[in-house]
Amino acid sequence: MRKLLVLALVGLAAQLVDGALGMAYGLTSSTLLLFAGVAPAAASASVHLAEIGTTLAAGVSHWRFGNVDWRVVGRIALPGAVGAFAGATFLSSISTESAAPWMAAILFSLGAYLLVRFSRPLRANRAAGRLRSRFLAPLGLFAGFVDATGGGGWGPVATPALLVSGRMEPRKVIGSVDTSEFLVAGAASIGFLIGLGSEGFLLPTVAALLVGGLIAAPIAAWLVRIVPAQLLGAVIGGVIVLTNTRTLLRAGELGGPVPALVYTVLGAGWVVALTLATRALRRTRRARATAEAALAAQSADPAEAAPAAEPVHAAEATTAPEEPRKLAAAVEG
Repeated sequence: MRKLLVLALVGLAAQLVDGALGMAYGLTSSTLLLFAGVAPAAASASVHLAEIGTTLAAGVSHWRFGNVDWRVVGRIALPGAVGAFAGATFLSSISTESAAPWMAAILFSLGAYLLVRFSRPLRANRAAGRLRSRFLAPLGLFAGFVDATGGGGWGPVATPALLVSGRMEPRKVIGSVDTSEFLVAGAASIGFLIGLGSEGFLLPTVAALLVGGLIAAPIAAWLVRIVPAQLLGAVIGGVIVLTNTRTLLRAGELGGPVPALVYTVLGAGWVVALTLATRALRRTRRARATAEAALAAQSADPAEAAPAAEPVHAAEATTAPEEPRKLAAAVEG
């Protein structure tokens, strides 16, 4: 019972992170399960089976709030399912001894990516045009494969790639990625079922993760308004990096002063990333405040935008007030 309670807390914490960042449920859950001694294939299989329930709930919620671009979902989910099925089959076919370093290396890389990603603000550029299948299909295939073999990675790979493209609103990026993950998790679970059999799923673990995730879903919606995603992403990235470093050091049979030196360097890098994330957050808030002040000033005194002595054409009068709004939208992005 105590172990199940801990696993439920793991699922709750992972869903809180995922709800605030739009990513990292699988990364957080798999990292903590590996840390608890669960075999890599069993950890990934159990996490993906639990994700079927959590992603379904998330997808329905995003759909009801209008956060889903179904065109993007259709073009990224199917390739993602193919990649996840292939990744699950691959992970099921290798031994636990071989899988552990592989999975830890993927998780370490994704954790390091989170550190870099959230240590600086994302520069969104609202480019014209829609995302094409030749971009979405390879992205989904790669993200699905990494997700299944690493126990997580769909969000950390797909979400930033879509955000950087600048062709979607951030809320629709997160909603579309979360909704398509339902199909990816289902395909990965089928792959693990074929490769491992039903005994490969730790059903009590799945149930505990699912319960914790479902409880955390509404809390995460509140948390995202309280805790800055910039800081939370940097914190979680550092935890994932340091946790998986132990497995990599063991696989390399590195002893003596090496582990202490590695942990010192990584810890210092984590502190630097947190410092940069804090500075980026402050700059973003200052820029947002400036944009909002400019918009409020123009709304309060529209005569300043068009003095009576100089007539303004209708087109200019329509576009002028949009500038502060564009600035505010860019800062939000």
